[in-house]
Order: sequence, then structure tokens, then C-alpha cells
Amino acid sequence: MSTSPTSLTCTSLSFAWPDGTEVFDGLDVAFGPGRTGLVGLNGAGKSTLLKLIAGRLTPAAGTVRVAGQVGYLPQNVTLDTALRVDEALGIDGRRAALHAIEAGDVREEHFETVGDDWDVEERALATLGELGLGHIGLDRTVGEVSGGESVLLRLAALLLRRPDVLLLDEPTNNLDVYARRRLYAAVESWPGVMVVVSHDRELLDRVDQIADLRAGSVTWYGGNLTAYEEALAVEQEAAERMVRVAESDLRRQKRELADAQVVLARRRRYGQKMYDTKREPRAVMKLRARTAQQSAGKYRIMHEEKLAGAKERLDDAVEAVRDDDEIRVDLPYTAVPPGRTVLTLRALELAYGARVAGGLDLHGPERIALLGRNGAGKTTLLRTVAGELAPVAGEATAHVPLRFLPQRLDVLDDGLTVAENVARFAPGATNNRIRALLARFLFRGARADQQAATLSGGERFRAALAALMLAEPAPQLLMLDEPTNNLDMASVRQLTGALEAYEGALLVASHDLPFLESLGITRWLLLEEGELREITPEAVGYSA
Repeated sequence: MSTSPTSLTCTSLSFAWPDGTEVFDGLDVAFGPGRTGLVGLNGAGKSTLLKLIAGRLTPAAGTVRVAGQVGYLPQNVTLDTALRVDEALGIDGRRAALHAIEAGDVREEHFETVGDDWDVEERALATLGELGLGHIGLDRTVGEVSGGESVLLRLAALLLRRPDVLLLDEPTNNLDVYARRRLYAAVESWPGVMVVVSHDRELLDRVDQIADLRAGSVTWYGGNLTAYEEALAVEQEAAERMVRVAESDLRRQKRELADAQVVLARRRRYGQKMYDTKREPRAVMKLRARTAQQSAGKYRIMHEEKLAGAKERLDDAVEAVRDDDEIRVDLPYTAVPPGRTVLTLRALELAYGARVAGGLDLHGPERIALLGRNGAGKTTLLRTVAGELAPVAGEATAHVPLRFLPQRLDVLDDGLTVAENVARFAPGATNNRIRALLARFLFRGARADQQAATLSGGERFRAALAALMLAEPAPQLLMLDEPTNNLDMASVRQLTGALEAYEGALLVASHDLPFLESLGITRWLLLEEGELREITPEAVGYSA
């Protein structure tokens, strides 16, 4: 590892998207040894900054200097499904050379490939085991692992490389509770420089400092997320107090200016009266008038400057108070009578082996949580219910209009704008109606014309949810697959509020148990070892 006190420095960094949307203009930030949690609202540029540091994007101006090697785990991990696990880990060449030597092939090129890494296979298996992937093996293909396992597989590849700087972008997305705990352990034991972007509270409570990216600049806070929130609360209380003081000062300055104007008006009337009555010589009166005008001008300017200063102090105080926009989701009226059957599953057998023995009926407006380890088949079940996958046997019948929001958010066409994507789902909606709805999802004005390909993870979620909510007909069964992935904490709170007001049936697959509990779940389903079964709330303690 590098011995430099600062291993990662960004100087005068500027970047804008091809459509002209500015992200950074002269950003200066340095990350030293330790674990840094990079936080900020969706769209603030967190993922973009990691991509600039990792060399995935090129800045328009400025420099990125890194002492040592960089390892980068992107927000959306995509691996070629045909790759073997050892290829995904980047050890296939050394492993093949090692096996060749063990088989008696002693050509020099094999020794050069292996170098000093004679225990590469053992290290790889040990790393996979530490991340809960010991069952996978090095000869299987990536296509045989789940989305969550592919995240851990990519992390394992980074850990094997032993980089000096590790960049993690929403690493707990799609990870079940067990996998998250293994990732937490890997984070806590990391010895170098780490920058992690996440909305996972447990993960951010394991960092050493918080870097708050806001309006193109970074503010530093010592300690973990809890300490940051406590410091921020103190700051905001002080800022709100300063607003009240500045408002009081502004009112006082306005009164004083009004009083000054009354005094000046009286002086003008007195001077005019003296002039009209000609009680003094003309020259004396003219001199007195000029002197009075100069004095009045200075008096007026003084009070106007005080008022302007009070307004400026109020503007500064208001700017210090955070009024972060949050998505405002008005879900359509979708009430479903309690006795109405919403979804029927009968002797359902899914691709990849999972099945629903016997039958299962869902009634509106039930709120159902779907739990299970990575790879258990939760996404496969939701896709089958949504009609995207055909069942191997049995049937899944929806009796009401349904909408499905997949975790990959691939309902959007990257070549279209946000507004155009929404229009695809609601061809009968007017442009004004579409834009009015998008404004509630924070896509106001020109932002509604932004191409989907340029959206951040959280922005993409908002756009996809907007498209489904405006779709015709409105959903009476809403299915969400890991909906809190890529959302900042403010948006998670707002999503929770929106779903609390939703009156239709809700089926949510998530590993985020605090989020599920906030929704008022009425039934808990567990997909485990190929079987879907109902469990009691007490048994949900695979979170404990």
C-alpha cells in the first residue's frame, strides 16, 4: 500500500454530459487512508465522481492523481454470462499455467505466467469462501450465479488484485442479509483507501468519515453516518436559527427605512415652507437646500445599504438551510376490496427449479414481502407472475391490472428522453399531463428532456416508477424487485410514504428489512431451497 498521506486527489475537476448538463465545475477533493462514505442526493454526481477516478469517464478539465492501483466496483455489475468464475476473477491464465506445470509441462512461459503467485487458486477459493461463494467453484460459469452473487464475485476479483484504492458504488444492492454481513466484514478489514457510495445505513456506520457531495463541492464530517446525521442536525438547527434572526433584522431595517423616509419627507416640507415664506436670504436658503439634499441622500443611502445587507444575510442564512427536494409520488386511486382475489398461483414450477407447491392466493389490498437468499428465485417468480417468463408447469394468473418494476430498471429505453419513455406507457396522456407528473418526480422543465442513458441510478428509478404509475390502466397489483436500490435516503423515505398511501395489493422482494417493516407488511413469504412458503413475522428473523 502507498505510504503517501493522501492517496487520491482530484484537482479543478470539471465534467458535463454530452447534452450540456454540468456535473462538476472545478471540484477539488482528496481522499486519504481509511474508509470514506460518499453521500449526497441522487444526481449529485457521486457515481460520476467514482467513474472519473476509476478512468471510466474523462474529465473536461482538471486532473485525477492516484498513488497506487485502483479497484472499482460499479453500481450495475455486468459480467459476461459465458465466463468461467476463474476468468471473472482474472486468475484463469495463472491457474492454467499452474495446472500445466503440475501436469509436467515445464515450459518457461508457464513459470513466467505464475510468477510468485503459486497459491493463487487457494487464495481465490479462500476469498470466495469469505464472501459466502465457496459453493460456486472456479469452473462454473457466471450465468449460473444470481445477480447478488455476481456482485460478490466482482468484489472477490478486486480483493484478489489487492488495489491501493477501492471504489465501491452501492455494493449492497441485490445482496441478501447474509451476503451483506460478509461484505461489511470485508469493508471493516480493508487496510487501504476506500470510497464507498451507498444508501445502506449499516454499511455507512462502518466508515471512518463522511464526504457530503452537494452542489458540486464536498463537505467533510468525521465519524460514521450516525455521527454525520447528528452533526448535520446541529448545523441545520443553527442555520434555521440564523434565518429567524436574519428575518427579524430584515423587518427592522425595513421599518427603519420607512421611518427615515418619513423624516426626510418632513424635512423637505419644512424646507419648502421656509423657501415659500422667504424668511431668509435666497443664497442662504439655496445653500441650506443643497446641504439638506446631501444629508438626506446620505441618510437614505445608509438605510438602503443596511436593508440590502439584511437581505443578503437572509439569503445566506436561507441557503444554509437544506430544503432537499424529494420525490412526491401521487399513486393513482387503486383500492381493491379486501375479499377480491388479486393473484392465483397453482402448482407453479419456475425456470431454474423453484416451485410453489399446491396453491397460493393473494387478496387485495394485502402487503406481501418476498424474502430469500440471492439466487433463490425471487426475481424469477416476479417475472413469471408479470408474464415475462413462461412457467415450466402450473399457472400464475393475475386478476387485476399489474405493473412490475424490475431491479435492473430495464423498462426504460436509453435512446429516449424521460418524457418520451413515460409517453410509451401512456399513449393517451397529453404532453402537459406527462410533464406535470414528471415534475412530482423532480424531472422539471428541461430535465424531462434528458436522455435515459444519462440518468443516475436514483434518477433512473424515479423515471421508471413514473412510467409505471402513469401507465394505462393504473396498477391494482404493484410488484417491486429491490426498489430501494440506488435511492438516496430522502427518496427511500418518500417512497415509503407513497407506498403507505397505495391502496392496491403490493408484492415486494427486498433484502432491506427496515424498509419492508415500514410498509406495514401483512404476509411474509420465504423462497428457500426451491419452495415458496408462508412464514410468521417472528420467523423473519433471519434479520436479527
